[in-house]
Amino acid sequence: MRNMYVVHYHEIALKGRNRPMFLRQLQKNICRATGLAQKNVKIVSGRLIVQDANSESNANLRIGLSHVFGISSFSPAVLVEEEYEKIEEMVISLGRSSKFDTFAIAATRGDKQFAMTSHDLEVKFGDIVRTTLNKKVDLNHPDITFYVEVFPGGALVYTEKIAGAGGMPVGTQPPVAVLLSGGIDSPVAAYRLMKRGAPVMGVHFHSYPFTSRASIDKVKELAQILAKFGGVRKLYMVPLGDAQKEIVRSTGEKYRVLLYRRLMMRIAQVLAHREGAQALVTGESLGQVASQTLENMSVVEAASTMPIFRPLIGYDKEEIIAEAKKIGTFDVSILPDTDCCTLFMPKNPATRARIADVEREEAKLDIPQLTQLCLHSTLSERL
Repeated sequence: MRNMYVVHYHEIALKGRNRPMFLRQLQKNICRATGLAQKNVKIVSGRLIVQDANSESNANLRIGLSHVFGISSFSPAVLVEEEYEKIEEMVISLGRSSKFDTFAIAATRGDKQFAMTSHDLEVKFGDIVRTTLNKKVDLNHPDITFYVEVFPGGALVYTEKIAGAGGMPVGTQPPVAVLLSGGIDSPVAAYRLMKRGAPVMGVHFHSYPFTSRASIDKVKELAQILAKFGGVRKLYMVPLGDAQKEIVRSTGEKYRVLLYRRLMMRIAQVLAHREGAQALVTGESLGQVASQTLENMSVVEAASTMPIFRPLIGYDKEEIIAEAKKIGTFDVSILPDTDCCTLFMPKNPATRARIADVEREEAKLDIPQLTQLCLHSTLSERL
């Protein structure tokens, strides 16, 4: 008899021939999140079993598992021998140590050589718990469910299911570059891409020393929060202020913010290529601010040869805030700072810009020189 966690994966089951690769990546991510060696995270008959003899680390183990994408649920479980009597003993033992009036049994038989079917096990254990512990069966709304999983060489018995983060294991998709502003939206966008299996590199544009360092400090803290989900590995911090001054000096006020953002996309694209990222990601939501109209987003996107993903495009602000609170970034995101795009903000920014008009203004600038100016002073940190 050994105590451990059984991990049930999420969408990996749908991946057919690629399932072993997805499982290996999930195993690797669990090791990284929990600090356990690979020998303590085993793939057994289509499930992952996490063993940790140190009971004092149980709380940290739960927290680590809860942050790993690809996990549907995980459960503290007891591994017993693949013998009916041993399984029955453990079911009764767990029942005696639990407080409940009604119960259900959910059994699965992964070993088709085992003498009893899943249904046979459920009926047999149901009778034992009902008569031995004097409890009532309730298949619809039980106080407790006894889960029994029989597989070649052993059986797992448990009564608790803890919801996992869902999604796909980080690392099963190519990396992406997320433009992290320090606001509410972009960290949620990063979380959404990580949940789909993409490792994330952060790119933060700031206007220091023309503004305070607040946005830099904020984005570092946000990146650390996101890093616990296993997807953020590196953060670039790009000074945009000098380039903004040149844009203000040389171009019309109306298109200023769009020119900022087109330059940001070009710079982010260079950094993305440097890290092997295959797409850019923003926290834009359609119509949320003046620069996020469909016309303006099209104008900005035209500056990039990379795909630009906008996972929040159809979200309203309340939905984004709710998710930011859920993942733990909201309280940091609302700390005061100055976003780089608000520096030298025009009084009447274009909301329905045309690409020809913006390119005409942009032609007044030496874009390659401005790009290199920003890249030359860019700093990076590994997380």
